[in-house]
Amino acid sequence: MILEAARAFSDDCIVLRVAIQVTNLSGERYWAYDTPLPAQVQIAVNINIVGLDQKTESTVEAPFVFTVSYTPSIAQLSVKGKAQVTGDRSEVVQMTEEHKKNRPPPQTVIQAVSNIAMAEVIIMSKSLGIPPPLPPIGLPSEASPTQPIQRKEPRYTT
Repeated sequence: MILEAARAFSDDCIVLRVAIQVTNLSGERYWAYDTPLPAQVQIAVNINIVGLDQKTESTVEAPFVFTVSYTPSIAQLSVKGKAQVTGDRSEVVQMTEEHKKNRPPPQTVIQAVSNIAMAEVIIMSKSLGIPPPLPPIGLPSEASPTQPIQRKEPRYTT
């Protein structure tokens, strides 16, 4: 799958091309099927770019691990792969230098990894019969104009 993203710099536009290769999918359900899932489940999503290898003057490869964990421990999902980023030579060199300073990769790379991996874990969660790692959908509560809106921490329920 290939996602393209553009970053604008002054008068010109540099295009980064991000190709995502998924190399490993794993999902395990720990909760027994004959036991109802808990009423509230917290879901943590983690994206980890584990390196940045310059392959050519205009290409870098970024291995990644995308994990989803549940509390209480009902399941664990994981997507591993590589993001191959192709772009202008100066942009690729800058990305490599930023990585050497322990700075995160460009947002376009994170977004591309997140989009592809999230689609994979949603399918896995359906197959395992567990809640998908999506925010709960709820209608906004009605509040009077004089009352401040109170934000609550989102909870996942089944």
